[in-house]
Amino acid sequence: MVMRLSRGASGARLATAAKPAVASPRIYEEASDPDLLHWSAGGDRRAFGEVVTRHGPFALRVAARLVADTHAAEDLVQEAMVRAWSQAANFDPRRARFATWLYRIVVNLCIDYRRRARPEPLPDNFDPVDTAPPADEVLAAAQRRAAVTRALGELPVRQRAAMTLVYDEGLTGVEAAEVLGVSAKAVERLLARARGTLRDLLLPQGLG
Repeated sequence: MVMRLSRGASGARLATAAKPAVASPRIYEEASDPDLLHWSAGGDRRAFGEVVTRHGPFALRVAARLVADTHAAEDLVQEAMVRAWSQAANFDPRRARFATWLYRIVVNLCIDYRRRARPEPLPDNFDPVDTAPPADEVLAAAQRRAAVTRALGELPVRQRAAMTLVYDEGLTGVEAAEVLGVSAKAVERLLARARGTLRDLLLPQGLG
């Protein structure tokens, strides 16, 4: 049996339907995070390169606040990105934003690193020998920064993570809770304990 196609409207529709669909070009810079992760799961390295470009700076910012060693922070972020690439197929945009999902990977890696590592020397960016006049004002400001840095370094890592996510990165308590895998009430308790610890450490120095 031979099917004859008419030249009418129905024939035109059939002819159009018979044409192979042309895939739309991927515009990576304008794609949503879920689309980038979906493409990455299919092996699209350029899509994941856009993920790294888009989210790498904040990931490094978070890691650097939780791990004093800059090189270690960079290594942890690189490991987080490798995990995100390998687990891209598991990302479910209905359950979490990509940024929250990546935060969780970065924070957990930093917590694990802090737990197994020896105590890290805190960075000291102030050298009084190199201070130019007026030395007293510069010294006071530098001492305050150094004291706050030392106090933050003495916080348990989960309290420090909560402070970083909420105060530095601007996450809500609910978002921080998703990252840390705890309830919003637990985040509130972490923040309260962190503030109390900082107050106890800084007040004797006249910095509370």
